[in-house]
Amino acid sequence: MSGASRIGRRACLVLALASTWSAAQQPAATARAIFAGGCFWCVEADFDKVPGVLSTTSGYIGGNVPNPSYQQVAGKSTGHAEAVQIVFDPARVSYEQLLEHFWRTIDPTTKDRQFCDAGTPYRSAIFALDAQQLKAAQTSLAALEKSKPFAEPIVTQIALAGPFYVAEDYHQDYYKKNPVRYQYYRSGCGRDARLKQLWGKAGG
Repeated sequence: MSGASRIGRRACLVLALASTWSAAQQPAATARAIFAGGCFWCVEADFDKVPGVLSTTSGYIGGNVPNPSYQQVAGKSTGHAEAVQIVFDPARVSYEQLLEHFWRTIDPTTKDRQFCDAGTPYRSAIFALDAQQLKAAQTSLAALEKSKPFAEPIVTQIALAGPFYVAEDYHQDYYKKNPVRYQYYRSGCGRDARLKQLWGKAGG
């Protein structure tokens, strides 16, 4: 066998091993979930720390204008909510576990508002992607109604998801890109203080 042939075979072997390794790093299947919990910067930050969550993407959902801009949504005329689309590995974290985490990272007692942000874009909502997710969300709500540690009624919306529009690049991973501004906003908005008031140490 010539030297060139040996080199060629080695290169093919390396590529094959690299391809096998790459495939092994990817989960066999992924799933999606969409939650609205006020400012999507905070929702991204809260879900990125959950083991089994592979990615989070900020965007807009639940409105009546295609491809809305942040300015349009913030103007409160499109009907959209700020939301986060989550891609997760169901072998590591279930949709039901994500629901549990969601409830404890929002204030489910305020309509069209989350913490210091008011208006329909900041409503809390679960946007189910199929009938199974819808049933799971409704079941989790019923269980929470029985066990909630606060007296106020739960007003979080549960609905089947419509189109999800990805938000502008500068909103993606905002808490990582602008950590000082993000922490100043989150603290000033009173998010964690209210979560602690609602949920105790389990909040957030």
